[in-house]
Amino acid sequence: MSQPDVIAENASQSIQEIVQAIGKRARSSSRAMAKASTEQKNQALLFMAQMIRGQTQTLKQANAKDLQRARDAGHDDAFIDRLALTDKVIETMAQGIQQIVTLQDPIGQLTPVVKRPTGIEVSQMRVPLGVIGIIYESRPNVTIDAAALCIKSGNATILRGGSEAIDSNTALAKIIQASLQKAGLPKDGVQVIETIDRAAVGAMITMTEYIDVIVPRGGKSLIARLMAESRVPMIKHLDGICHTYVDDEADITKSITVCDNAKTQRYSPCNAMETLLVHSKVATQLLLPLCKIYQDKGVELRVCRKTKAILAQSGFAGMSLLKDATEEDWTTEYLAPILSIKTVDSIDEAIDHINQYGSHHTDAIMTENLAKAARFQKEVDSASVIHNASTRFADGFEYGLGAEIGISNDKLHARGPVGLEGLTSLKYIVKGDGSIRT
Repeated sequence: MSQPDVIAENASQSIQEIVQAIGKRARSSSRAMAKASTEQKNQALLFMAQMIRGQTQTLKQANAKDLQRARDAGHDDAFIDRLALTDKVIETMAQGIQQIVTLQDPIGQLTPVVKRPTGIEVSQMRVPLGVIGIIYESRPNVTIDAAALCIKSGNATILRGGSEAIDSNTALAKIIQASLQKAGLPKDGVQVIETIDRAAVGAMITMTEYIDVIVPRGGKSLIARLMAESRVPMIKHLDGICHTYVDDEADITKSITVCDNAKTQRYSPCNAMETLLVHSKVATQLLLPLCKIYQDKGVELRVCRKTKAILAQSGFAGMSLLKDATEEDWTTEYLAPILSIKTVDSIDEAIDHINQYGSHHTDAIMTENLAKAARFQKEVDSASVIHNASTRFADGFEYGLGAEIGISNDKLHARGPVGLEGLTSLKYIVKGDGSIRT
């Protein structure tokens, strides 16, 4: 083995030891987190919100270092947007924490008691998952959202943010741990891995003795890697290929407003619309004004042949800027000012397209026909199915969860935005009176 190989191996072993030590502390702290009172957990969260607001300038200074490194590395505007801690983002973090405080504590809740013929009484109690490992990339606000949800749900957590946000996450970690200590909870109930070495991720996803579940939040490459290598169960989603279908019985004015918002309100989130499906009967009426809005905002439009022909026949002024949609476009999450558009002849065709090409994340229908809306919401196999509203609402904060630890398009355990209840499990509680089985 060459000297560089030896150095690399020793460095890897050192990271393994660091992460193992963090895991041990998390497992130990998880017992205190699980038995903490609602009042104690809420107090820690209120301290956290107060300190975030009080240290806004400190957080922005730390974030400025991350932003400068990202710009120097040539990252695009969408990446910078996800990384930035603006006054609005910081205030939203504090508000999200306060909303979590107002939510009912799920820990210890009991399902209705069922009395069996044998005399035993059976119910289920909601309990924490234990230790949650969260691996994410460029959004430092995830540090606060995840920590707050884990605290309220009685879990310990290990946070491993991306190297691009290391200064922001380190500053936020100090606030979180100070808040825990101030409330009488172990500071190791929330730990942020402060090394940027990627070996830390490899260590986390194999630590089954210390971590109960992994929540990955990031791009395809990160999640694909974890899906291939993780030995720890995951709550995850890979893609956010979100659709809006405008039905022939849709309100066109509403549809223009909603479809504009779903695509252009922000391009980078996973709940932004990537494909617009339009019924042929309303295509001209909808697409002429809507496509002009998109082009005025710099959105690249990739359209099917039928859509292109309809726009051409209608005298659309921006024909030269249209691009032909390919098969790949229907399966692409752009996270950018790019939109694919397809004209369909029925709700059946729309549903079939979504179930074939979608990622089971979030899909919407615009229609005034309630029966069609109900059918769409029943038959589209996605974690969130929306009627007459923007896909951008598929978010823990907007759903009243206070925040979200992630979005799951899996079907086991948790689906959609994962809030407090998604971070818990159930155990059976059985009571008897000297009862024996015969």
